[in-house]
Amino acid sequence: MTDDVQDAPHEESHGGALGARLNWLRAAVLGANDGVVSTAGLVVGVAGATEDRSTLLTAGLAGLLAGSMSMAAGEYVSVSTQRDSEKAALAQEKRELREYPEAELVELTGLLEDRGLSPEVAREAAEQLTSRDALRAHARVELGIDPDALTNPWHAAWASFLAFTVGALLPLLAIVLPPSAWRLPVTVVSVLGALALTGWSSARTGSAAVRPAVWRNMAGGALAMAVTYGAGSLLGAAGV
Repeated sequence: MTDDVQDAPHEESHGGALGARLNWLRAAVLGANDGVVSTAGLVVGVAGATEDRSTLLTAGLAGLLAGSMSMAAGEYVSVSTQRDSEKAALAQEKRELREYPEAELVELTGLLEDRGLSPEVAREAAEQLTSRDALRAHARVELGIDPDALTNPWHAAWASFLAFTVGALLPLLAIVLPPSAWRLPVTVVSVLGALALTGWSSARTGSAAVRPAVWRNMAGGALAMAVTYGAGSLLGAAGV
């Protein structure tokens, strides 16, 4: 091995840190994707009924705000529930460590054995981990929780709000900025391009096949726009 390779800094991410970053990235991509699809469906549907720019802008802004607030509230509730569950599990583990320390040591030893350590090494490792920080050891090995990195509902809510808003801005601007004759084609092309990008991103973050993910994403968005545009055109023709 060369000196350059030996001296190169090792920056590979491991364990929970990498998993947490991937989860945040995946959530951001999906939030942006929801913003694109839902707002595009809304404004294209309204465009099927009317060409009035102020009506399209009002509908688009209403959809953007309603969607982003709904996403943020839903994410806050979901992550708050997860955080409460994590804190309850940690509290129970702390109580068990206080009341049954030997049983917990045996349990930790067994968990380390299940991960491939020999009984002797597992026992020694369990004793060392327990002497340093028993709660943290059990949290990570038994519960899969990092006590120093509990999920934050406010971070999740703001991330969902911003991701949805960024995604929703594209179809909103595409439908109100171009001249009347170009609004629909510009919006459709812009939305399909954005969906191709979010499909590619979600596939790469999940190490999945890119082409099927991109086509599914684009097909779903195209279907949503076609259905809402058809409904809007029928309502517009009926004078509703």
